[in-house]
Amino acid sequence: MWKGTVLSIHIAPGAADPTQSVSEARVVMGKGVEGDRYFHGRGTWSSNPGTGRHITLIESETLEALARESGIILAPGAFRRNVVTCGVPLNHLVDRNFRVGQVVLRGMRLCEPCKHLEDLSRPGVNSALLHRGGLRADVLQEGIIRVGDTVEEM
Repeated sequence: MWKGTVLSIHIAPGAADPTQSVSEARVVMGKGVEGDRYFHGRGTWSSNPGTGRHITLIESETLEALARESGIILAPGAFRRNVVTCGVPLNHLVDRNFRVGQVVLRGMRLCEPCKHLEDLSRPGVNSALLHRGGLRADVLQEGIIRVGDTVEEM
């Protein structure tokens, strides 16, 4: 059984706004991460209803692999995911419940990269992140997520 950690948390007030790193964030059922673009319905994909829009996560191991394999070195928030984890096999959490600190999430689908991400970061990000761009999740139990919180499957 694995046990991971939250390394950083990121929010952006608007669709193309730079992300801001925060030490903790309130996560609300049916809304997502308080202060983030999708919480307020201002995200690029807010007009497309569907699951997995509450919170996104990405593995720090993926960011390290991108630097090693593709020479793509960006700040963790530049990947536009809300939570950066360490030691968490995110792809395996699709259709599974997991806990991040006091918050319970359900992995809904992979967070595949899009043109918008590449436009806001740099060329090559999309192909480098294919099938390892993170996880989209819905909130089952709300609460506060903090940097340093444990992440574990339920």
